[in-house]
Amino acid sequence: MSDHQLRSPGQRPGVARYVVASLVGNALEWYDFFLYATASAVVFGRLFFPADTDPLVGTMAAFAGFAVGFAARPLGGLIFGHIGDRLGRKRSLVLTLSIMGISTALMGLLPTYAQVGLLAPALLILLRVLQGIAAGGEWGGGVLLISENAHSKRRGMLSAFSQGGISLGFVLSSLAFFMVQLMPEPDFLAWGWRVPFLVSVLLLGVGAYIRFKLPESKEFSEARETRPQHRLAAIEALRAHPREILIAMGLRVAENGGSYIFLSFSIVYGVHVGVDKGLLLLAVAVSMLASFGTYIFFGYLSDLIGRRAVYAMGAIGMGLIAFPFFAMIDANTPAIVILAFLLANGLCHGAMIGTQPAFFHELFSAEVRYSGMAIAHEVAAVFAGGIAPLVATALLLNFNSSTPVSVYVIAMVLITLVAVLASGRKRGLGAQGHSKITTPETVS
Repeated sequence: MSDHQLRSPGQRPGVARYVVASLVGNALEWYDFFLYATASAVVFGRLFFPADTDPLVGTMAAFAGFAVGFAARPLGGLIFGHIGDRLGRKRSLVLTLSIMGISTALMGLLPTYAQVGLLAPALLILLRVLQGIAAGGEWGGGVLLISENAHSKRRGMLSAFSQGGISLGFVLSSLAFFMVQLMPEPDFLAWGWRVPFLVSVLLLGVGAYIRFKLPESKEFSEARETRPQHRLAAIEALRAHPREILIAMGLRVAENGGSYIFLSFSIVYGVHVGVDKGLLLLAVAVSMLASFGTYIFFGYLSDLIGRRAVYAMGAIGMGLIAFPFFAMIDANTPAIVILAFLLANGLCHGAMIGTQPAFFHELFSAEVRYSGMAIAHEVAAVFAGGIAPLVATALLLNFNSSTPVSVYVIAMVLITLVAVLASGRKRGLGAQGHSKITTPETVS
């Protein structure tokens, strides 16, 4: 197949190959990463961070380990962004998947606090750091597999499939824990919780094979042939695109921070107010499964009306749902609880994350795009999603109310809306937020 055929808007077999590879690889990678988030809310606080008083204290310690993983993500973004910009997207993605899979499987073999004392949480956090490094290099590469091979008129919709892999990964991790929690509690605490982690070994082989067989992205290959490679791509990205990096970081705040409030902390809150844990995990899984479709829809919508408009809709919606979400959980009615998660995750969060890949792609030039996207995406993840469950749990512990948590969500939304407005003044963006840049040769 010729380069022209691959890039033609009417020819999809070549692009479809990248879409499938990104979707499957992301699903497997984020299955691993999200296992820790689910386990933190369900079991890690009891087995690795025991507390003699309020169980929320142990959960906070587990979420602190969760935040450590996010703190490691910028390092992964720098390392694998550099590898991706210098040696290719494919090589970087095979490495990230391998590190993630091995680290996750080892978590399933760890001794608990009762067996080895403080060594148990220390080893868990070490493996979480490795997970964070791998995740830091994963997102940008997975997105670029599609966006750098898709025609600009369909970039939003097709790139959203990479985010669909994230939703499927979360669904798989949630369902895995939902299934093992059906075991008698002594068996679940003794060994059942380990099964989802050990399954990662099998998934690693599948994902690595798919990615290893994939050709390099066309836009990266063209940029490598026509433009000089930078010795340190991250430094060049910071030099050439400082404003774009700040904008992208701001765009992440509500999307990433809000999502972990509505996904991880919501389980803790629901259990705290007496909602069945199984119902909460099921609601999360249902909402994330539905999100697969909403991501694609909102990506498609961004191709029609612009990235900024769709992203702003999602952020405003998240601000509006901040208070009703917890009130719907308080109702403790299955249909209402599931609806709360569908509105928050499927619609509000979905509008932002479905639009995000194409939005970010169009902020950066091809020769440093992996590094620029990774830096912005992962640094923002530290102070957005990384600390969100920890902050929210601390607010609940101190105020015994969801009100300050809702205010926290609205504050994150305001930051993101400022970034959306700032992105409208970016050089090269049209009035609706579409990039006028479609090839590496014309990137400013």
